[in-house]
Amino acid sequence: MTSRARTVGRLLLGSALVFAGATHLTVARDEFQAQVPDAVPLDPDTTVVASGLVEIGLGSALLLARRRRRLAGVVAALFFVAVLPGNIAQWLHRRSAFGLDTDGKRFARLFFQPVLVLVALWSTSAKR
Repeated sequence: MTSRARTVGRLLLGSALVFAGATHLTVARDEFQAQVPDAVPLDPDTTVVASGLVEIGLGSALLLARRRRRLAGVVAALFFVAVLPGNIAQWLHRRSAFGLDTDGKRFARLFFQPVLVLVALWSTSAKR
């Protein structure tokens, strides 16, 4: 049962990443720009497009990888850590996006990022 649960978790996470990446490139581009920290030296739109492409790649790897599944999980977890400053910037600068229109909602979202890290590691058996 644990193996099946891990597979479902991996497939859900991979699908969510592909979907989120696609929205980075299309319908949610402006909203994702609210999460780009001012310290990022690239144009916010460039950053959003690049992170969207990375998300599509990571999601695809989680969905399709067999022999390198653990590596895909570790890289996805590192990606979730890498984008945490964007979530912090959104909270600190009070930027509303994705229904996160209060300080409380933006702050609560910060606690979701570690869950994504753990799911990425657990679902790919990278965390033992």
